[in-house]
Amino acid sequence: MTDISYFKMNGAGNEIVMLDLRDHHVLVTPEAARAIAAREGSFFDQLMVLLPPKSDGTVAYVEIWNNDGSRSGACGNGTRCIAGMEFDRLGVNETVFETEAGLLQTIRKGAEISVDMGQPKFGWADIPLSTQTEDTTAIELVYEGHGVRLKNPSVANMGNPHAIFWVDNVDDYDLSQIGPELEHHSMFPEKANISFAQVISRDEIRLRVWERGAGETKACGSAACAVAVSAARTGRTGRIVRIALPGGVLSLSWRSDDHVIMTGPWELEHSGVLPSTMFAAAMPASDVA
Repeated sequence: MTDISYFKMNGAGNEIVMLDLRDHHVLVTPEAARAIAAREGSFFDQLMVLLPPKSDGTVAYVEIWNNDGSRSGACGNGTRCIAGMEFDRLGVNETVFETEAGLLQTIRKGAEISVDMGQPKFGWADIPLSTQTEDTTAIELVYEGHGVRLKNPSVANMGNPHAIFWVDNVDDYDLSQIGPELEHHSMFPEKANISFAQVISRDEIRLRVWERGAGETKACGSAACAVAVSAARTGRTGRIVRIALPGGVLSLSWRSDDHVIMTGPWELEHSGVLPSTMFAAAMPASDVA
């Protein structure tokens, strides 16, 4: 097996590595994901692994890995990054990817890329929560620790479970201490991405995010989507909003058809190679029952 190229990118600061394994007979394992993240030059918040397409009309099936070796259902910023690479490779301005969370349509708009993140889910079992809850705009959860008191977050699923705490100033909180405890809170049986959102105006929000399986990130696309729809649901903003994260700004639109469109920048930082010995051999299709 030959060495495998990787591409290090960022989407509004969200650190992304892409592996194109469509022509390689290898698999990423949790051990490989952690090892790639630990290598100099290939650290990532999310690893986007392109595999042969499963559905007609798509360019790839995408596995998404967090840097702790766990899987993620969606990564909007990562999707925009791999879309940018595919646009340049194919000479097109639109593509469709398939992930565990479903089909994601991407469109190039000048220097920025939009991705249709699909429809949000607000039912307690869809998020999921461990306790049946009728009102998911402000669930009965109180957190006290590290000198702060937080309560009644909004929750939503945008391919991943999200909990949003509405705060006066996002800089007042130490996410490195609070984030892990809330990520693993008993209310979230599949863990959760934890957002601290500060509403600046009817069309602007500041946001910091602790991502499950990755830690605090400069940007998180699915969290920005969850914050945007939750802000609109609770009357804090309208359905079009700009969200400022530490790594950059994302534009969100919650359309009348219930789909959430996220638009923002992406950047290719560098490329490199990984030894094939880091990966597991894929079983030949003829051997699969």
